[in-house]
Amino acid sequence: MQTQAAILWEQGKPWSVETITLDPPKAGEVLVELTASGMCHSDDHCRTGDLPGVTPLIGGHEGAGIVMEVGEGVTRVAPGDHVVFSFVPACGHCQPCADGHSNLCDNGAALLVGAQLDGTTRHHSEDGTDLWTMVCLGTFSKHTVVNEMSCVKIEDDIPLELACLVGCGVTTGWGSSVYAAEVRPGDTVAVVGIGGIGAAAVQGARLAGARYIIAIDPIEFKREQALKFGATHTASSIGESYELIQQLTWGRMCEKVICCMGVGDGEQIAPIMSLCAKRGRVVVTNIHSAAEGQINISLCDLTLMEKQLVGSIFGSANPQSDIPRLMQLYRNGQLDLAGMVTQEYALEDINQGFADMLAGKNIRGVLRYK
Repeated sequence: MQTQAAILWEQGKPWSVETITLDPPKAGEVLVELTASGMCHSDDHCRTGDLPGVTPLIGGHEGAGIVMEVGEGVTRVAPGDHVVFSFVPACGHCQPCADGHSNLCDNGAALLVGAQLDGTTRHHSEDGTDLWTMVCLGTFSKHTVVNEMSCVKIEDDIPLELACLVGCGVTTGWGSSVYAAEVRPGDTVAVVGIGGIGAAAVQGARLAGARYIIAIDPIEFKREQALKFGATHTASSIGESYELIQQLTWGRMCEKVICCMGVGDGEQIAPIMSLCAKRGRVVVTNIHSAAEGQINISLCDLTLMEKQLVGSIFGSANPQSDIPRLMQLYRNGQLDLAGMVTQEYALEDINQGFADMLAGKNIRGVLRYK
């Protein structure tokens, strides 16, 4: 079949919206008509080269839609099912999956390769060039073929244009608070960077019972939005937040600090660690440039104060169980998804959407296909 997709032909270049040819699903695969795709900073990291990857690439990894066709042997979903994509196609039986860490499934080794899990492609340009896909998904396309392990079935009454956010940003931010940081009732939490992930981290900290939630972002609009998601205080910089946190905690500082900046900076790690209390934890969720090999940190502070610096991918969540859990929180009015969508765009306006993201105008932009 033919469909429309946004292709990155070369790093540093804009996305090009073109007609592509899509092969039918093979064994274990699913054809999905997408309703919407979130515009995550990780896709722009592929464009800039902060994340290593291959081109030509169909971007997008935060999508939701309706199953049209299934390949041989598919049992997890059926035609007509509403699904959210997990950007980690968790197998369920490798060692990380068996240990309850399916966000670290061994299939993750294929995520930046660009091919299907069998090493071949289903997406092709009009001249027949094979097209790679972002993390085996390629949600910047109105239709895509994915492995059934990337699909999480959800209830039909949940709006797909909101559910798409749970495929990455919401689960990543919420899980960074609830799982990676292990926020507890009464904790003081700082969230550094209030984009899609940071806004979800604020909501996760609120749901976990944090006493104070300090949202740190240089952009006033994002600080204002953070208050709507549950932040109790805001600051425009790490330096400004230090004084505020000292006053709020009588000098103890934050039990948990969650890094959700658009692009991480190793020089900022030491100042961020200074926001952390004795035995406190700093969670690095945002992407740093793959070329960055050093960070600024006081190891004496790390040791003598027993601070922790940990990484987290996909919020340390388990997509097959946590995506439905988040959908229930949304249905119960405990998780605000609609408030996170600042603006919707047509696929043809994808470059404007990313320009708005980089300018700090959006919490989350969404590509709406139908």
